[in-house]
Amino acid sequence: MECIVHFTVMNEEGPKKLRGLIFVDKGKLPDSSQILEMFHDMEYKVAQDTDDELVFRPVDAGEKYKYIRVNELDMGKDKYTEDRNLKSIVTNLLPKGPTGL
Repeated sequence: MECIVHFTVMNEEGPKKLRGLIFVDKGKLPDSSQILEMFHDMEYKVAQDTDDELVFRPVDAGEKYKYIRVNELDMGKDKYTEDRNLKSIVTNLLPKGPTGL
């Protein structure tokens, strides 16, 4: 099954919206290794950001782009789109540390 990956490359000149294609098993989303492989095939040498799983940063310091952000995974009828507002609300509502009983 095809998965179209919509992503934004943050260049010095400004953002550039692009797409890539990954083939996955029916009903499954691509994992980070498949997304990394897609970027490497497109000649973007990146590593996944440790703080945000949808951000990929260049391995070489001399690259002209700052980072790549995955915006959407399009599986045809099913789409995964990150809702930043909802994520922010949930993050603020969840306890920061361990809670005792």
